[in-house]
Amino acid sequence: MHGTLAQNKALLEAVQSGVKHLTDVDCAVCVPFPYLSQAQQMLTGTKVQWGAQDVHQLEKGAYTGEVSAAMLKDFACSLVLVGHSERRSLYGESSQLVAEKFMAASKAGIKPVLCVGETLEQRESNITENVVAEQLDALLNLGGVQALRGAVVAYEPVWAIGTGKTATAAQAQAVHAFIRQRVATQDSQIASELCILYGGSVKAGNAAEIFAMPDIDGGLIGGAALVAEDFLAICRAGSKI
Repeated sequence: MHGTLAQNKALLEAVQSGVKHLTDVDCAVCVPFPYLSQAQQMLTGTKVQWGAQDVHQLEKGAYTGEVSAAMLKDFACSLVLVGHSERRSLYGESSQLVAEKFMAASKAGIKPVLCVGETLEQRESNITENVVAEQLDALLNLGGVQALRGAVVAYEPVWAIGTGKTATAAQAQAVHAFIRQRVATQDSQIASELCILYGGSVKAGNAAEIFAMPDIDGGLIGGAALVAEDFLAICRAGSKI
């Protein structure tokens, strides 16, 4: 919940200008609902895609304050986050609900970004894989492995978001490999083509090492994305891999 029209204008201008010469990096921003129109107006025709931070699981109805996938399509959103750790922890979103949101976005032709990850307590209890498997399996059970064709999964260890802590590249790679292998048990081609992002305090200083891991395809950037030069430095790190 950051930004104003004026702040966004400066940030988006800097980002789209900074990435236009990067030929091997896909870049997107997921903005709060009120700023989707601004993003659409400023980013149409540029290399930067735009999307939303959440979506409702139903197509329409009396759900005051909620936003449907069809509404996001009106602003030409190409992607949407579902199951971000803050949605799960602060608003109690279950893996089943997240899976339903994922399928609603897919049905509307919007690429969903399925966020999965464990808390510090869960990691210290050595149940990271169990937690991630449950979150992933909810979607596989609802939509089948085909639901992941062309989609994105983002691994975000909750304990490494906004805390200053960062999973080591090896720790992140281990979970990414686990995700890919779990999908591969149902479809090896979909697994090999699946885009898996890492989202846990990625910064300019650690991005290159993280992105060099074989199963890490990019980053889901949080706080660093609010500063244009920091975000662009991460994009440039990705372009060198």
